[in-house]
Amino acid sequence: MANQLTPNNPLVQEIRELVKNARTTVAQQVNTQLLSTYWQIGRAIVEYEQQNQLRAEYGKQTLKELAKELTQELGKGFSRSNLQNMRAFYLAYEKCQTVSGKLSWSHYCELLSISDANKRSFYEKEAVNSNWSVRELKRQIDSSLYERLLLSNGDANKEKVLSLAQKGIEINQPADIIRDPYVFEFLGVPENKPMLESDLEKALVAQIEKFLLELGRGFMFVGTQQRVTLNNTHYYVDMVFYNKILRAYVLIELKTTKLTPEAAGQLNMYLNYYAAEVNDPDDNPPIGIILCTEKDSVAAEYALGGLSNNIFASRYVLYMPDKEQLIAQVEAVLKNWHEKNDGSAHE
Repeated sequence: MANQLTPNNPLVQEIRELVKNARTTVAQQVNTQLLSTYWQIGRAIVEYEQQNQLRAEYGKQTLKELAKELTQELGKGFSRSNLQNMRAFYLAYEKCQTVSGKLSWSHYCELLSISDANKRSFYEKEAVNSNWSVRELKRQIDSSLYERLLLSNGDANKEKVLSLAQKGIEINQPADIIRDPYVFEFLGVPENKPMLESDLEKALVAQIEKFLLELGRGFMFVGTQQRVTLNNTHYYVDMVFYNKILRAYVLIELKTTKLTPEAAGQLNMYLNYYAAEVNDPDDNPPIGIILCTEKDSVAAEYALGGLSNNIFASRYVLYMPDKEQLIAQVEAVLKNWHEKNDGSAHE
């Protein structure tokens, strides 16, 4: 009697992989063609408006009539709002070749809601680099990731803006993985509700996938309450991750209070232990992050200054930050930078 083929049979596995790859390729080709078609529809609409010198109010009426006609003939997908997005799609991307086939039309509809070209380019690059779903992209936009990254080390400048727009987040050194503040709105905890550090840790573990998304690219979860034993005394690191891009352990201490020097000293001890006892030869020095509710810049400077290890302090918030306030802060920092550099140029 012939052997029965099982799901793990090499022949079954090979055919399964072939079909899977074929389906992925077809889906990508269909998506690329769809984006190209929508871009060309946008171009046709813009050229029609230019040829007929349509004013804004007549343009809206034209789109309304066009949507009605196309829906009757071609079915769904040609509502006035979708046609408006196609028009905006063409205007935002001068060349169809610059559009990424790795993103769907739904991704681009979210991106088109961003008027600032540099900011939109950043989110587009990160959506591709981090393989964000549409929902994840929307969450990162709503949490003002772009502004938070620009403000993370307080020295936003034109070069940094252009770098984020052109390349997304580049992770070359420990400071590149830091965000300030971190946003934990996914925990669903009221803003003013007191929390114990153990409760915060449990809540983050329960939502570990969303926490990893907030931490950024390259993070892998190792565990919580990782034991460190020194002279027969046991200590416990709140959360440990490994960043495969930096090839380094990342130790996180959670504080439901403001930053304290004691927290920095304790984390520094943990980092020394990991460097000596846990690191493999190919690992880079471990990185420490203290997540706290408040971080005074002067106190942070004195608490963290002079330490040989990579230790950073960042705030976390339990709600989406005020987007307008963050934008205003970025603009203020950039203005100061321009004034400083323009003044230096004239000296």
